[in-house]
Amino acid sequence: MKKWLSIGLIAAFAVAAYGQQKEQERVENSGKVMQEILNAPDSIPPSVLNKATCVVVLPSVVKFAIGIGGSYGRGVMTCRGGKNFQGKFGAPTMMALEGGSFGLQLGGQATDFVLLLMNDRSATGVLTSKFKLGGDASAAAGPVGRDASAETDATMRADILSYSRARGLFAGVSLEGSTLRPDNDANTKLYGKELDAKTIVIDGTVKAPPSASTLLSTLDKASPARKA
Repeated sequence: MKKWLSIGLIAAFAVAAYGQQKEQERVENSGKVMQEILNAPDSIPPSVLNKATCVVVLPSVVKFAIGIGGSYGRGVMTCRGGKNFQGKFGAPTMMALEGGSFGLQLGGQATDFVLLLMNDRSATGVLTSKFKLGGDASAAAGPVGRDASAETDATMRADILSYSRARGLFAGVSLEGSTLRPDNDANTKLYGKELDAKTIVIDGTVKAPPSASTLLSTLDKASPARKA
């Protein structure tokens, strides 16, 4: 009996360790994607990133048929800390993007997505429940290019701006009809204990894992403080 109990415990620890490793890899990949995008000539305009409260990175989202919904992507969201999301980017919470038709740019290939949450309402909404883009929150394709302005009508009205990168091409993309939600099961695996998205981001008491170092340092260097 003790032998089988020991085997069961070892197996449970192995499963937990594997789950944590997979989420750590997802966080690391998100950091690499963000670093590559911000270092590219045609990138997110600084004036746009400076207005964002939170950044969502979903690396290698795959869709298996052109024009058909049902895609599923997983990644991370990091938000600015402090009162009214004004400070540096903090510990990431795991996120999932589901449903919707992501358009022709996918077609079976892996695509990276970046979403910018542009105000406090969208940030707090996403942290507590499933958010439908274009429904619960207005969404628009984000402007591209270092000299592009954040003062366009679409940018100023949108709660969420979205971008995609596939085959080296980076562009604004519409994700209306998709839903964005906290992936709290993945948070449990990453942090080794039950934590929900709101606790991680709003409370500010959770320490960012080492796997988030590239993501956070890249964003903090590009936009150390929010300029609303």
